[in-house]
Amino acid sequence: MSVVQSNNEWDPLEEVIVGTLEGAANLTWEIGFEAVTAVEHLERSRSYHLQAAGRPISPLAVNKAKQELDEFVNVLKNEGVTVRRPDTVQHARPIVTPNWTSIGGNCQANPRDVLIVFDDEILEAPMAWRSRYFEFWAYRTLVKKYFASGARWTAAPKPEMSDASYDPNWVRGESYVTSEYEPLFDAADIARCGRDLFIQRSHVTNDMGIEWLRRHLEPRGYRIHRVEFDDYRAIHIDATFVPLAPGKLMVNPDRPLKEMPEVLKHSDWEIREAPRSTLPESHPWFHSFRWLSMNVLNVSETKVVVEAEEGPMQDFLSDWGLEPIPVAFRNNYSFGGSFHCATVDIRRRGGLKDYFS
Repeated sequence: MSVVQSNNEWDPLEEVIVGTLEGAANLTWEIGFEAVTAVEHLERSRSYHLQAAGRPISPLAVNKAKQELDEFVNVLKNEGVTVRRPDTVQHARPIVTPNWTSIGGNCQANPRDVLIVFDDEILEAPMAWRSRYFEFWAYRTLVKKYFASGARWTAAPKPEMSDASYDPNWVRGESYVTSEYEPLFDAADIARCGRDLFIQRSHVTNDMGIEWLRRHLEPRGYRIHRVEFDDYRAIHIDATFVPLAPGKLMVNPDRPLKEMPEVLKHSDWEIREAPRSTLPESHPWFHSFRWLSMNVLNVSETKVVVEAEEGPMQDFLSDWGLEPIPVAFRNNYSFGGSFHCATVDIRRRGGLKDYFS
């Protein structure tokens, strides 16, 4: 039997990949990055990244976050979870393709963006930013071992990411920066509920990407539900639309669904709005990070890892019959995510089920 086996976000977690921070570089400023930057930070972010692009992240910033990440790994191991780590890749080097160049890459802190598991298949996402083009490289050693164990291994078509992949005339709040030139998607735009998969149209996932997933997965009995949210910088579904357990869906009060999927309209799932984060508004990146409080990781159907300073979120989970496991993680926010982003679940105990029949 394959080591790889996962079908939802809540079955008992048995094996997981947790990202690493070594080798991280400052992101290159590019049109896709600009599209998801909060307007409050736009000029400051552009100025910073145009100067710092491609340089290694400072050891001081890495060390503080690494202490949190190591403790997170210890918590998972204490819960009986096998933890795997990707290879270290030095991202402070140029990326060159026949169509374009990038001053540098990103990091391997967020495996959720790159990989996703559908039953016994591990799939590599194409990604949508040039700086993340080779980010899958850090996971190849692990994926080859999973393949040797019997897993199916699929890589979505590698995109050209030429200028045609992006709409130069995109309008903030009205259109997406990704064109329909070729399939693009990040794995973190997919929320799994057994046979039902909710996939967000966003600045990193286009309709061609959703259609590619539909044709790939529907013949195997999956149902694809395209979703959109009122979010001018939409990227990744896991701080917006978070299934916590069968019948329990946490949603973002600031990012309402533009249209409720039919499957949810006719279900008995309870939908609750997440509480607001305790991240201070004085935090320099408040507008970018405040909803990472929703980026939680289920260890089981009842246990959920949540940021240690997010008291309202812990109370929210407890009131809903879940047990929060507080872990400090805010220094990791600057690497692009929280607990869900920093992991990809490889094996959860439980089979492929229908939760909306």
